[in-house]
Amino acid sequence: MTQNKVSIRRVRWNPDKNSPVVNRFLKRPPFDAQAEETARSVLEDIRKQGNQAIVRYIKEFDGVTVSARGLQVTSKEIREARNAVDREFKLAVTEAHKRITRFAKAGLRNDWSISSPKGGILGEQYVPYDRIGAYIPGGTAPLASTALMTLTLARVAGVPEIVACTPADKEGQVNPYLLYALDTAGATEIYRMGGIQAIGAMAYGAKAIRRVQKIVGPGGPYVTAAKRLVYGQVALDSVAGPSEIAILADHSASPVHVAADLLSQAEHGTGQEKVLLVTSSARLAESVEKELLRQSETLSRERPVREVLRKGTLLVVVETLDHGMDLINRFAPEHFELLVHQPRAWLKKVRCAGAVFVGQWTPECAGDYVAGPSHVLPTGGTAALFSGLTVDDFRRRTSVVSFTSADLKDALPVIEAFGRVEGLDGHVRSARVRFESP
Repeated sequence: MTQNKVSIRRVRWNPDKNSPVVNRFLKRPPFDAQAEETARSVLEDIRKQGNQAIVRYIKEFDGVTVSARGLQVTSKEIREARNAVDREFKLAVTEAHKRITRFAKAGLRNDWSISSPKGGILGEQYVPYDRIGAYIPGGTAPLASTALMTLTLARVAGVPEIVACTPADKEGQVNPYLLYALDTAGATEIYRMGGIQAIGAMAYGAKAIRRVQKIVGPGGPYVTAAKRLVYGQVALDSVAGPSEIAILADHSASPVHVAADLLSQAEHGTGQEKVLLVTSSARLAESVEKELLRQSETLSRERPVREVLRKGTLLVVVETLDHGMDLINRFAPEHFELLVHQPRAWLKKVRCAGAVFVGQWTPECAGDYVAGPSHVLPTGGTAALFSGLTVDDFRRRTSVVSFTSADLKDALPVIEAFGRVEGLDGHVRSARVRFESP
């Protein structure tokens, strides 16, 4: 790739002045309308025809011929994957799994209770889902890390049935490194299917696969659209589509580090990734632009990176870092790096971000692979609405109310007042009758 083939947008921005370039960048849609139209048709076929439709769409979209009986990965294949994977990767999986497990256990909320005014009990209890499904991307890259970042949390939460769906290659095989990670993380069933058909299979069920109660995991535009359309049939985690990163940097940041971190999210392969640098230093922005072009030429995934640099990258110069933080919060990025002097002092000003990486020694890739928190995070601006995946996303929360007779008598006037205003006299009677003589 030669530098003159790519032009990276670089602009100045002030919160008091309109910038069409910045506005267009901020308004990236979380859903692709065309993808949603396709997903709707495919999902309806799967809902009606089950196995037949699933197998047909695997052939059409993935170019893989597989029978309904062959959808589930066998225990023999998993054993073979364990033998095929190198020792270095096994050690890496073990270490990442340990750290993710530790973080998840620390995040588990405990059942709790308080006393009601007259001696009863009020509280909440947490119960794991019975059966969940995780979508693990495997088309442009076998995301073994996503297996750990989803299934490990389900296992810690106590989910007994953990289903994983991931695309197979043209020979119908699932990448052995991905299989090893899925097995280590706790998958109880693994299916060689991806895309819309995987979401439909998990949401509606078929003879080859029973439906799940909740679907988690990231994916491309079609997976994201499909997840949105099955909401209500199943529970969902959040919108987790094409990756994005934003960096707030000042003059103290290294342009080499900034460019490398931005490129780390440009190489995922959909071409729809978003890369944003906001800086108070015009000199840094200029240097980062040069570094992006230089470093991108050394990456193996040249084509998708070039696409993102051309269409999905923006370098913004602001007058102050406070203006920059304002812009970052408007963008609501999936990943946000603070590469400024005294970065922890800025942490409390972050309002909308899926995950924050603080300081020069915390590149986003640490969060992708090993830090501990799940890397399944909201994208497309939905970090203003959703949070990243946590262990409690795999449990149902139930409120508990246990009144004494004194509690109910104490609350009766309140119940009567609301029942009168709302015209629901049956509500009132169900409480009052308990104090009436038989």
